[in-house]
Amino acid sequence: MKRTAILLFASIALVAGCKQQQSPWGQGQGQVQGKGAPQVVAPPVAVMSADQIQQLDSLAKANPKNKDAWIAVGNAQMDAQQFAEAIVSYQRALDLDPKNADVRVDMGTCYRGVGQPERALSEYQKALRINDRHANAYRNSGVVLANDLHRNAEAAKAFQKYLEVFPGAPDTAQIKAEIEVLKASK
Repeated sequence: MKRTAILLFASIALVAGCKQQQSPWGQGQGQVQGKGAPQVVAPPVAVMSADQIQQLDSLAKANPKNKDAWIAVGNAQMDAQQFAEAIVSYQRALDLDPKNADVRVDMGTCYRGVGQPERALSEYQKALRINDRHANAYRNSGVVLANDLHRNAEAAKAFQKYLEVFPGAPDTAQIKAEIEVLKASK
């Protein structure tokens, strides 16, 4: 039961977070796909077509010093679950603006999407060095630490810090319950 709760939590926990400003966690809940594999990010309401993403990419390449263009491409690629491509686009944006904590968090989520949780955690930590009050960086760190790296004590601390930074979080009850599960499974 505890493992099922953690997997369910993971399926809704790592949301794109930074790139969508309507709510703190994006536009919906992640769903479990396949045989127990949690979805890395919640699917957006609308995903751009491959042609639309290619057009954005062409525009960014035509304006290579425009960080916002690279962020837009990365966001579209991330929404389409094209995580490896999004990492490249986000890195180009970070080459122009290395202190963009939101992009670092999104890139971290993409690293998780390509099966590199340590790199994901590293990006979240970089984001926190830029902005030590970045709620999504703490929350996503907790998800990776708990579900991918199985470092439950550290995950509980990350989730607790998330609640300190974002005391009115809409998922406060869920996060508190997850902290209790993590503490009990030491």
